[in-house]
Amino acid sequence: MRGQKVPSFYLFMSLKDKVQDLLEGALQENPSLFLIESNIHSDNTIEIIIDGDNGVKVEDCIAVSRAIEHNLDREEEDFSLQVMSSGVSEGLKHVRQYKKNVGRKLKIKTTKETIEGELTSATKDMIVLTWKVREPKPVGKGKVTVTKEANIAYENIVEAKVMITF
Repeated sequence: MRGQKVPSFYLFMSLKDKVQDLLEGALQENPSLFLIESNIHSDNTIEIIIDGDNGVKVEDCIAVSRAIEHNLDREEEDFSLQVMSSGVSEGLKHVRQYKKNVGRKLKIKTTKETIEGELTSATKDMIVLTWKVREPKPVGKGKVTVTKEANIAYENIVEAKVMITF
């Protein structure tokens, strides 16, 4: 929309609708980016959190910010805009985030338990975690290392975080 005449129907849209429309356009410009969360607070503070299949660069945040800010009229609406990338502390919320983190260690809280393991697969419906544990031998003394696996549906995930190892 930059540099183009704003359509007349655009003048009657709410701030939320305008931001949503501009955000969709900005994300279409770079299909590797996707929306995690957007909020417009009562003081017209606009917060947008994005992620990307290949991560998010500062330039990506700037491009999304400009696509929105340059097409909103400050004479009409006073606002502040923040475009951020999803941080590791935020946790995983979108299926695409799980897919891009295959091979990494996750801590998953489900409705029944907490599991830490390697994310080995992510489909549209569920994830697969694997991890190793030491268990008593079936026969005799001592312990043996066993690989465990859990198939977890997204609807059963309460919280999912990438574990940072050093």
